[in-house]
Order: sequence, then structure tokens, then C-alpha cells
Amino acid sequence: MTFREVGDGVFVRRHASLDLNCGLVVGDGACLVVDTRSSPAEAADLAAAVRRVTPHPWAVVNTHAHYDHCFGNAAFRPATVWGSRGCAADLRATGEAQRAARVAELSAAGDAEAAAQVAGAPLDPPDALVDDVAVLDVGGVEVVLRFLGRGHTGHDLVVEVEDGTVFAGDLVEQGAPPAFEDAFPAEWPATLGRLHAMARGAVVPGHGAVVDADFVGAQREELLAVLAAVRAGRPDRGPYDAATMRVAASRLRWGGVR
Repeated sequence: MTFREVGDGVFVRRHASLDLNCGLVVGDGACLVVDTRSSPAEAADLAAAVRRVTPHPWAVVNTHAHYDHCFGNAAFRPATVWGSRGCAADLRATGEAQRAARVAELSAAGDAEAAAQVAGAPLDPPDALVDDVAVLDVGGVEVVLRFLGRGHTGHDLVVEVEDGTVFAGDLVEQGAPPAFEDAFPAEWPATLGRLHAMARGAVVPGHGAVVDADFVGAQREELLAVLAAVRAGRPDRGPYDAATMRVAASRLRWGGVR
């Protein structure tokens, strides 16, 4: 499993586990790692893959606080870890519950080794916090971290590289329906609209194949269709499977219109 170059010095590594994407931006004497996987073992594997591309010192950015994107943070210390202020707070508040749920899932699947790895993962929230926008200089490469609004979570960060590549985290999902468990469905389409407006190159989703601005626009239309179906009381007419539509409906009732 190797990094694939999708822009000038911009790489994506797509993992078989969870179909998760991690990113790498390489500049002159520095690099930036986007998301860190689910456990110390997975993070060590990612770090080794980074070292096959570049020897440069790294910083890290978390797109959001879900375990598969940030439970590997400790493996990259003492480097700076960037994230939204909400990401850090959410990881502190929900990290143990996320850990318990993932360990139970892996144990039920008979993967005791992976369960033990997640059980032992340090919870290490970002320490460089972003409220709205932060501009990073990654060895002469400008990288902008942007909070575009609530969507998949209340704190998703988008990572925009100067060549036009965007790491969208789970605001964009390819190959499976978007995940609504922590989502704000009423706000997500507007957030994707902002992402669509800025997309001018490769768009790297949190999971699945690299896409483009047209895909982002199409997913925004799907999310609008979710809202229309739920508000009409006909979730069966939505664009996703029944289980996904039920979760989206529950999030709207719970607080997706806040």
C-alpha cells in the first residue's frame, strides 16, 4: 500500500481498512500529514509509508474527531497536530465512547488484535486549534485549513493545498452513503455548496476514490434530496438506503436544525 500522487507534491494513501484516505503534502524541508488512522499500529504503518516518500519533519492535521481519523495522533508526536477547536473538544468528550464502540465492533468480528490496538490508543487531541481559517507554510507550500460550516460533524476542517487539491474529510463520501450519526443534515448541503465553490482540482474524500467538483455538487444535491424526503415524511423516497435515511431523520429531529 503506497501513497499516490494526485498533485504536485500532494499524495493520498487509500487503506483497505474502512476504505480510509490519509493525505500527505510535501514541501521543501517539511511535510503535512492529513489524518492518522485508528490505532498505534495503523499510525505506525502510516508513518512508515510517509518516510518512504520523504524524510522531512511533519506536522499533522485532523479533519474531524472520529476515531478512524485521529486515534493515531500520538504516533506523530511531538509534532504539532492541527484541528478545529470543536474537534479537540469533541475528542475529549466522546473519545472513550468511540473507543468502546469500536472495540466491541472489532471483538464481535473476531479481530482481537485490532481490538486490543484500539483499546490501547492514547486519546491525543489537536493542540493547534482553528476557529475559522489558518494558513500553514509547509516548506514553501501554502496550505489553508478552513471551517466551512457544520456537516458530517459540527467541526469538520477542509485542507486546501495551493495546487487546488482539497482534502474534504468525511464531508464528502465516495462509494458509500454519507454517515449521519453525528451530522447536521440541515446545514450539510450549504457547507458542501461552499466546498463546491472552492474546488478547482482533486477532491479527496475521507473514504473512497478521489473525486472532483462535479461529484461534490452531485452529493450536495443528494443531501438536499434527503432533507426534502424527511421533511415530507417520506424517507423511503430519499436517495440512500433505509437505515441511512432513518439516521438522517433522527438527527434532524434531535438537533440538525440548530
